Amino acid sequence: MRGDVKLLPSCQLLQPLCLILYSVICMIRDWGFCVLYSLKESYEEALRRSDVKAIVVTGKGGKFSGGFDISSFGGVQGGQMMQPKVGYIAIDILTDTVEAATKPSVAAIDGLALGGGLEVAMACHARIATPMAQLGLPELQLGIIPGFGGTQRLPRLVGLTKSLEMMLLSKPIKGGEAHELGLVDALVSPNDLVNTARQWALDIYELRRPWIKSLYKTDKLEPLGEAREILKFARAQAQKQAANLRHPLVCIDAVEEGIVAGPRAGLWKEATAFQDLLFSDTCKSLVHVFFSQRATSKIPGATDLGLMPRKISKVAILGGGLMGSGIATAMILSNYPVILKEVNEKFLNAGIDRIKANLQSRVRKGKMTNERYEKAMSLVTGVVDYEHFKDVDLVIEAVIENVKLKQRIFSDLEKYCPSHCILATNTSTIDLNLIGEKTKSQDRIVGAHFFSPAHVMPLLEIVRTQRTSPQVVVDLLDVGKKIKKTPIVVGNCTGFAVNRMFFPYTQSALFYVDLGMDVYKIDRACTKFGMPMGPFRLADLVGFGVAVATGMQYLENFPERVYKSMLLPLMMEDNRAGEATRKGFYKYEGKRKATPDPEITKYIEKSRSMAGVTTDPELLKLSEKDIVEMVFFPVINEACRVLDEGIAVKASDLDIASIFGMGFPPYRGGVMYWADSIGAKYIHGKLEEWTNRYGGFFKPCSYLAERAAKGIPLSALAKKVQARL
Repeated sequence: MRGDVKLLPSCQLLQPLCLILYSVICMIRDWGFCVLYSLKESYEEALRRSDVKAIVVTGKGGKFSGGFDISSFGGVQGGQMMQPKVGYIAIDILTDTVEAATKPSVAAIDGLALGGGLEVAMACHARIATPMAQLGLPELQLGIIPGFGGTQRLPRLVGLTKSLEMMLLSKPIKGGEAHELGLVDALVSPNDLVNTARQWALDIYELRRPWIKSLYKTDKLEPLGEAREILKFARAQAQKQAANLRHPLVCIDAVEEGIVAGPRAGLWKEATAFQDLLFSDTCKSLVHVFFSQRATSKIPGATDLGLMPRKISKVAILGGGLMGSGIATAMILSNYPVILKEVNEKFLNAGIDRIKANLQSRVRKGKMTNERYEKAMSLVTGVVDYEHFKDVDLVIEAVIENVKLKQRIFSDLEKYCPSHCILATNTSTIDLNLIGEKTKSQDRIVGAHFFSPAHVMPLLEIVRTQRTSPQVVVDLLDVGKKIKKTPIVVGNCTGFAVNRMFFPYTQSALFYVDLGMDVYKIDRACTKFGMPMGPFRLADLVGFGVAVATGMQYLENFPERVYKSMLLPLMMEDNRAGEATRKGFYKYEGKRKATPDPEITKYIEKSRSMAGVTTDPELLKLSEKDIVEMVFFPVINEACRVLDEGIAVKASDLDIASIFGMGFPPYRGGVMYWADSIGAKYIHGKLEEWTNRYGGFFKPCSYLAERAAKGIPLSALAKKVQARL
């Protein structure tokens, strides 16, 4: 495919002629190598033509470019697509053709200028943007670094510190800030964008404005000694924030090479590193996550029926506790009017205070103005009865995990809410059929499971029963999108997908502690692997009361694979119930700082005695890799059951669920992608070994056993499952 960049003469508009290069594919879209090849051809033609004096680079309708076509990464990595030689784009095209051109060029930017799109713009001699344009280099989100000159030009345009922030955090900026920093030269309205850019380019040609090659700018760069200190600090921060990742350090190395050895050397360093990282496991994993996240909203039996989402004008939330107030916060942040119901004024005031605290935290961090705070709070109406429920479109119940209480609430909702109203529950484990058992509105009942804190965590688990209307699913998907959540739609069972998949995470850890393994060694191994916290720190955060209650649900439904440890109940007897009581597996002092507590030894010894088990000296010799496998292979085993039963639509949904719901490291691709990178045969063999040694808790399920025997990836759904979906 060639000709993606067109030459459109505009001599009828302005003389002398200024040529506009329209990149037709770059209307807030991604593009591939073909666009860059045709950009080079168009530039060469423009340079040959005597009637062309200056060039404007823009996108169709004034829009610019969202960057390189990520879907082509897979083709390059798999060898199906040819890629240019190292340095061809950054050096031959953007540096030696665009930037070195004997005719000036100006980028006219509206919409997105991200990744390769911004790198093209930075190679031009000036940039004109609209105030709401977004500019950034988000490549590190995909396990690579800017590969078309971004590591060299951005520091020279905005300064070293800001450029490192934009690249390492993948943080785009708006046109206004870009102008203040010097990344763009002028701000104009969208209607004036192209004409202003055209005149600017001609002014450069006539020497009325400076002709700047950003690769060779030095005025924004700090002196070498100071620059090295900034780079040293950036490395320390990168290693602290992402100890298992190499590409942030590689990005810093490329920046440093340009400062120390010159920009041309920096370009070569960048190009070589980009090529290497493109084929890394991290890049492959993060590209998988990128596409999996976008595929979560494709739901058989719902989104393929041509249904349009209905308008949700008012939302009611029952319960103003931690979850209810968090859900309310998420809703009002997206301008949904919210009715918050509690049982009495005292609880209601406490719930509204929690919402205020959530928003005030945003104000303190500079993420919200006081005016926006007041507007958001004006959307909340607190009530202690159902009088205001007669015109709500969506109700989300977020009370304690008590089946009889939830059944009574849903019977009330059926009486007081309009017949079209969606009746949702935020339960994390209880079967929805049980909750709606006493209603006649099972087609409107759906799970809307948020993760704590609900206004921060990005996942929304939408749970449908066999009776849930497809329209309700479509409606809730739309709400999820509007409140900036990543939704996954799952089937109905105890624990649904996320919590069910991960209940062995803590269960197995408790089992190993009874057998003699150290609590803190397990947590350290899991955090070094990339989890935000290990199973014991997580239990402290959630609270032992919740952990025991949900554990009872699993014991009732999956007794053959639940380990009934006495450790949590024993600690609860002494008012050690987790972070809320300032003592759990850790003790908490100051600002939630968790410190190992040697006092837990006596509870562990008593638990071990009650379980009637003796310590296994072999467990004490395990490496961190072995510990990670013993904790996570039971999780993979349960995930396979979730897939086999059709609770999840596809394996990639479980990958997204594990990342956004439980903090599984995204650079490992999600729990099922990581499992396939290890191989079903190896995982099955280990689980069999542990079953023989420790019992049925580890017994591999038939889904896993079948794939191990046949060499089939775990992510490949069986035909019977596909038919059921």
